[in-house]
Formats: sequence, C-alpha cells, structure tokens
Amino acid sequence: LFNGIYPFYLQQRKASVFDVSTIIVIVVFLTFACSFLLIIPGIRGRARLYWTLRVLLSLTVGVVIIAVQFTGDWETGWVTANTSYKSFSRALVNVDIGLHVGLAGVNVTLKGNPVNQVNETINYNEHFAWSFSADYDHSYSEGLERGLPSPILYVAEKFTTQSPCNMHRQYRISSHYASATLWVAFCTWLISNMLFSMPVVVYGGYMLLVTGMFMIFSLLSFSTVRNSLMCPMQFGTAILHTGYGGSFWLTLAIGLLCFVAGITVVTLHYFNLDLLKTFFDLHEDKGEEYQEMTEVYVNSHFVNKGL
Repeated sequence: LFNGIYPFYLQQRKASVFDVSTIIVIVVFLTFACSFLLIIPGIRGRARLYWTLRVLLSLTVGVVIIAVQFTGDWETGWVTANTSYKSFSRALVNVDIGLHVGLAGVNVTLKGNPVNQVNETINYNEHFAWSFSADYDHSYSEGLERGLPSPILYVAEKFTTQSPCNMHRQYRISSHYASATLWVAFCTWLISNMLFSMPVVVYGGYMLLVTGMFMIFSLLSFSTVRNSLMCPMQFGTAILHTGYGGSFWLTLAIGLLCFVAGITVVTLHYFNLDLLKTFFDLHEDKGEEYQEMTEVYVNSHFVNKGL
C-alpha cells in the first residue's frame, strides 16, 4: 500500500452533482423567461395574464424537450449490498450502487455506508457514453485501466458490445430513436409558436398535438427495452432492479399537457372562437373598424361626367 491506496489505482473520482449541458439549457430558457417578465408590465389589461400564461407554458414545454436529452435518469435503480471493493482485495464494503440510464449513456454510482471505508472515500459517479460520437467499449477499457471499483465495472460490463446480455444494442437503438423523435417534437414546438403568433391559431393547436404525439413516440421507443430479457445484476444476495426515472415521467406529463392544450385550442376554435381570440389577443378594434365618416367631399367635376 502507498498511503493506504494500492499503487496501481488512481485517485478516486468524486461524484458529479450537476450535468453541465442540462444547466446550460435551463439557464438559456430562464433568460428568455426573465426577459419576458421585464416587458410584461407594458401589456395592458387582462392580456397581461394571458400573455404570461402562454409564454411560461410554452417555455416549460421547450425546456423539458431539450433538457431530457441530456439527463441521465430515464431509467434508474438502487441497491444496498455488501460486496468486494476492488480486485486483489478481500475487503468487503457496504455500499449503495445506483444505475442511471439516459439517452446518451449510463451513469453508475457507488457510495459507501459510511462514505469513508477501507481508508478510502467511496463516492463515485462514472459515465459511459454510447452516442454515435462515443465508443462505449473504449470508455469501459479506460475504466479498467484507471482501476475503478469492482461494482462499477461489473455493472458497466453488462452494457458492453461483447456482453452476452445484448443490453448495449437494445438500449442504444431505443435511446437513439427516442432522442430523434424528441428533436422532431422540438421542431414542431417551434412551428406551433410561430403559428400562435399569427391569425391561424387553430393550426398552432394542431402542431401542439403533433408535438405531444412525438413526445409519446419517444417514450414508446425507449420503453421497448423493457420487453426484452434483462440480465440480472446481483451483488451477493442483493439484486439491482431498475424502473422508469424522473425524466421519463416528466416527458410523459409534458406530452399529455401538449395534448390537452392542443385539444383545447382546436375545440375553442370550433365552439367558442371569441374566447380563443381573447386569450390570444387577436380581437380587432371594432371602433376603428366600424368608424363612420362624418364628412364626405365630392368632386362635382367627376359627378357631372358620370364617373
């Protein structure tokens, strides 16, 4: 041992707290929201409330569609177990092992109970990517070279291309299709916002329905992995079970919200158009529309010629 650490192991990595990409997306949309709140006092009457509701609702849909692309909790699972910590060591540690599956890869979390055991701080969060620009097997090989704890390598190995579990192919394909349909949903969300700013509100409602439809399609694509056999991840007598995470349920909620909002817009268009125009501030100034001319000047020269 060298200062209580095996010489061929690198210093342990601390668990990550925030995902940078998710923070950037949230900050950008919060900037849009704050910019709108600065100009909202200039809108008069009840239109101020309607504008606030429409803009905040639209920004919520947009930020969720983008943010869930980078989150890692579409599928999550935790287990507490007594297991070996590293290779060539018989020491057993009591740890919480977490698996977090996202659209871009998996995160494996390892946290000790207590954190300080076997003269080390057991607090890891390792990411293994499987996007088109990433090589999952290469990331796993780097983890082997860095001497990651055995529980992390055991879970990560289940998702390698050489694993007989075939989980890599299942999750990677379903995640790619889910991500692609979410990007289509983002495009339809942009189109719906453009249509809502024109006097063709009903078509904006239709595009909002399409947005919700593609969000549901992304969920169906990701959920296909649950229909195939999964390799058990067993640590002694404890088994790591996974279930749908927060990003999955958040996407479902926003998709249903798009359906409700789209159906409401279409229904109001056919049954209560005045209320819809009031909500979208599309009423024309009837005083100007029907204003009568008080004086009319007629050129007698053209009248005499029959013009």
